[in-house]
Amino acid sequence: MRYRGFSLLSLLVLCACATPYDPLEDYEEVEATTNIDAPEPQPGTFAPENRYQVERGEYLVELLGCGACHTGGALHGNPDMERPLAGSRIGIAHTNPLEHGYPGVVYPSNITPDEETGIGSLSDRQIANAIRAGIGKHAGRRITVMPWQGYARLTEEDLTAIVSYLRSIKPIRHEVPDSVPPGTKATNPYVHFGVYQSR
Repeated sequence: MRYRGFSLLSLLVLCACATPYDPLEDYEEVEATTNIDAPEPQPGTFAPENRYQVERGEYLVELLGCGACHTGGALHGNPDMERPLAGSRIGIAHTNPLEHGYPGVVYPSNITPDEETGIGSLSDRQIANAIRAGIGKHAGRRITVMPWQGYARLTEEDLTAIVSYLRSIKPIRHEVPDSVPPGTKATNPYVHFGVYQSR
């Protein structure tokens, strides 16, 4: 009788010591900023007859939530409104956090008209392709975290309005980190988006 009691006690102690694997142990929940006022167009950057187009572009950029990713700090709930739409040094992981210890990470780009770090040197068509089809500067590859599927049905008129607006805002020099391939440790912070279901 004593022997059985000892065995049961040993089993209970072993079970209590075994810690289940928690894939989210190294993560904390953050409150992202979901809506950010789009910056005002700069005077003299568009012809008076294009005012409606630029104002519509501003409305659409706000409505589509572009600032929630493309403004530094917004992904952690603390947007840097000194540099709206100038890109983020907080990235977005695009691989499954339950499978990859070091996920692939993309850092939202600077979409102000700065020539060196923003979209100032891109053609209108390149900007439109990035918005509507998720095609970036990197050899036609899809931008993995850009919600282009939702923007694919934008009309040409709306796309032109967005491009006109982005060309009218203050250019801000702000470099964002390069993308990090899966399996490489990111040196800048990042968040995970995604919906996962149990198998």
